[in-house]
Amino acid sequence: MAKANPVSLALLLALLGALCRRADATAFEVGGDDGWVVPPASDGARFNHWASKNRFLVGDTVHFKYENQEDSVMVVTEDDYNSCRAAHPIFFSNNGDTEVELDRPGLFYFISGVEGHCERGQRMAVKVIGDGPSSPPPSPPHPSGAAPGASAIAAAAIALPLIMLLAV
Repeated sequence: MAKANPVSLALLLALLGALCRRADATAFEVGGDDGWVVPPASDGARFNHWASKNRFLVGDTVHFKYENQEDSVMVVTEDDYNSCRAAHPIFFSNNGDTEVELDRPGLFYFISGVEGHCERGQRMAVKVIGDGPSSPPPSPPHPSGAAPGASAIAAAAIALPLIMLLAV
């Protein structure tokens, strides 16, 4: 019987780890059906109000749906968030369909990069807590229709036969 190559096995396990998120991770749809839009003047705190009603854990994702090339989403520092400054984002996307993994505990600050949008309330602060035994509250279905954690199950289903082949 052939022995598994330790380097191949280590690479496979690293790849599997990179593909798998927390099995119970939740994908949050920012803004619900309306998506990432400039809120009406009467509802300038819409996104922060929405964020305060949810519990975000390390490994969860926030999904921003917006008009492609007409808007954007940025991750910024607290100072840039407070002043609606979009000059030096930590992360920028304007593809209309942006997913950001909440990969650490702490605060994440999101703003629109379009001039004037942040000042009109298109911004959000999200507090992420570390992995813990408690589970997040129910959330809307994942945009693809897949249940939270389905990608981890699919990755495991693909990787398991490969691991078995290496062990033979």
